[in-house]
Amino acid sequence: MPGPVPNREADLARPRERKGADIQSVTKGVAREVKAPNADRSWHPIAKRLWDALKTSGQADFYQNSDWAFAYSLCEDLSYYKSSGKRSGQMLQTIYSAFERLLVAEGDRRRVRIELHEPQPKEQSAAVLAIADYKKDLGLEA
Repeated sequence: MPGPVPNREADLARPRERKGADIQSVTKGVAREVKAPNADRSWHPIAKRLWDALKTSGQADFYQNSDWAFAYSLCEDLSYYKSSGKRSGQMLQTIYSAFERLLVAEGDRRRVRIELHEPQPKEQSAAVLAIADYKKDLGLEA
């Protein structure tokens, strides 16, 4: 999506769904089981670091095998670029533009209305906490 980076959902006066946004119908498919390949050991350290970051980032929840294959190819290209003696600004711009398609940066994700939120802490029920306090008071827990 071209244009400026949209604001976060929390920063909006009203949620997007109430604004009457032009939400188009979406054709849905079935997500397949995904296995991200390992990084190539010969890659440049920056390409390896980016690959490892992709595997642990929140947007990886949306990746399918074709996305991982594309990311692998881009990391291969980035490694070649970083390792080569000749560096072209155009080549780097092309690689970075391709990474936008994988929603690597926060601005790229927000343009397509994907926001990654911090995981909610697991709450324990009052009964569990009371029992734990009771055991502690009795000296049953170390």
